[in-house]
Amino acid sequence: MSIADRGLDRSLAPEVEACIERMQRVNPDADPLTHLPDVDPRRIPRHVAIIMDGNGRWAEERGFPRVFGHRNGAIAVREVVKQAGRLGIEYLTLFSFSSENWRRPREEIDALMQLCIAYCQGEQEALRRRNIRVRVIGTRRGLPPEVVEALDDLERATAPCTGPTLCLAINYGARTEIVDAARALAREAATGRLDPDSIDEHAFARRLYTHDIPDPDLLIRTAGQMRVSNYLLWQISYAEIHVSDLYWPDFGAEALNDAVREFAGRDRRFGGLNG
Repeated sequence: MSIADRGLDRSLAPEVEACIERMQRVNPDADPLTHLPDVDPRRIPRHVAIIMDGNGRWAEERGFPRVFGHRNGAIAVREVVKQAGRLGIEYLTLFSFSSENWRRPREEIDALMQLCIAYCQGEQEALRRRNIRVRVIGTRRGLPPEVVEALDDLERATAPCTGPTLCLAINYGARTEIVDAARALAREAATGRLDPDSIDEHAFARRLYTHDIPDPDLLIRTAGQMRVSNYLLWQISYAEIHVSDLYWPDFGAEALNDAVREFAGRDRRFGGLNG
């Protein structure tokens, strides 16, 4: 099917084709015109961040323990990672375990830690085959040693990958990240390695956990919750926000398509005016 047949201006064909070529250099499986034919590929977000909410409620409403919802949520992760690649999304950041989640029942925390280990070990080879690099953001402080080992091993195994980036936010809190960045700047200034007057937004961003990842274009939250929950507070300053009523285990390829389709229809002005 031609560019015009898909409802796109034929005169824009070179730009659209260049965009797809860029996507396919990162991920040869990227084929946005097939998987989302009604969206101009140039308007597909480069980086999508997701707050995966509703696993526990999904399970409880079905009469199962909350951990059953987390296990099904891991299945949804697999599907969404695949669909993101098909759409040409280059970076996908998933809020997997927040620094506030330690307040949950011990049984649930232990199950989440074991699920993290199982994911790291079970998905490692598949991620390598698909050339997906994994980055883990958050603090290792407080995580069980076996979880740290699994995360480190997954990062190390996928470090040579040159395709899309899957960023897992584990034991992550944005306020802690910002404080850690401020401390790093303060230490450098105190030792004379940094002139305090030279500190600007770029200098600060280079000390964040996400220093090698572009800011999210689109933030998705599931389960209908209208809050950002201490997630990427610095990075989402100009992200578009999409809230889905679906619980995370029910959020799949079509739900991601819907979020991207809505994003593509937004007018992103970054503080300016149209045109």
